[in-house]
Amino acid sequence: MKNSSCPLIAAALLPLLFCSTTEAKRRPDEQPVPTAIPVQSAAPATQLTVSPPQDTALYLAGMPLDPRSPLTPLTQIPMWREHAAFFENAFAKLVQGKFSRLHVWQDSFLPESKEPMPVVYYMFSGPDFLYVDQFFPNASTYIMCGKEAIGPPPDPLKMDFGFVPAALQNLENAMKSSLTATYFVTQDMKVDLQRQELNGTLPIIFVFLARADKSIREVSFVSLDKSGALHESAPGRGGTPGVRVSYVDNQTGRQQTLFYFTTDISDGGIAANPGFMKFCEQHGTGASFLKSSSYLMFENGFNRVRDFLLSHSKMIVQDDSGIPITYFAPDKWNLRLFGTYVGPIELFKQHYQPRLAELYEHSNPAEFGVGFGYQWDYRKSNLVVAERN
Repeated sequence: MKNSSCPLIAAALLPLLFCSTTEAKRRPDEQPVPTAIPVQSAAPATQLTVSPPQDTALYLAGMPLDPRSPLTPLTQIPMWREHAAFFENAFAKLVQGKFSRLHVWQDSFLPESKEPMPVVYYMFSGPDFLYVDQFFPNASTYIMCGKEAIGPPPDPLKMDFGFVPAALQNLENAMKSSLTATYFVTQDMKVDLQRQELNGTLPIIFVFLARADKSIREVSFVSLDKSGALHESAPGRGGTPGVRVSYVDNQTGRQQTLFYFTTDISDGGIAANPGFMKFCEQHGTGASFLKSSSYLMFENGFNRVRDFLLSHSKMIVQDDSGIPITYFAPDKWNLRLFGTYVGPIELFKQHYQPRLAELYEHSNPAEFGVGFGYQWDYRKSNLVVAERN
């Protein structure tokens, strides 16, 4: 049965959903969340055909909504309350643990990353807005990309009620590795996000924005032609499909913009469809962030994106899977090393960097103390900050 636009019908279905499947059972480690916001009297149906993107983001993130929101009745569903408890617990651990240590380190060693800057490039990012926002919270524009599809606009009001438990569960599964091991398991994310009603990267981006205390103002689906010109477009259509999310940081009041594009940035992919890189060129020089990028720029097939980042960045913050250390010419770049370098994990052991190991051995780097990239154990993680001379 498809969801009606009337909250009274939604409320009437709650007893049926209460007797739901095993997917709705509470996990043993979860705590119950407070009673959901009381259902208010029904607003006119014409106001409830599409939920505002900020309400959708809060709902997917398991956060309280305004009592007047058309999605408020759906917070009465027991499996949503369990979903909210899961995210509340996961993000609380992240904020109180890893991110608190990261911010102490950042204040001591990289305060300049908090300064306003025009653009931050995050290649091979997938939907990982979470970490680029922690390192560079005050950029005007974030440009992210990956091969993962964006998906349609998520709207809980249009979800089939029978799929709500599985859809929320799949969203949790798709994000679980990023909340614990700091990176997305791409194959798992593809399986989870292609199921049911919530698919693509946009639901994850919405959750990260809401949990980072941002208020979404507008979501526009766009595409890039081969010249890099931006056009309004139907979701997933156009030469290089993308999404533009305009939002406000609730702490600073700063208006910011996030772009995510589905594109292939290998040399062959750029040759066939150069629009994305030309769009990036139009944004000029900024900072770059690289994490868990599968050591792709160690390969000859990714020369163009590597050269772009080196020529369009004043600062590059990365783990050892980003740009090989040998590409940072000493006369152009100042390198600061943090943590420890033990080499790549077994899957990428062929990309061990003797030069990086030598630099770590002789530079007595400061501690980093945060699990990062593929090295989720903080005792084995590394961070490289490259600043143009």
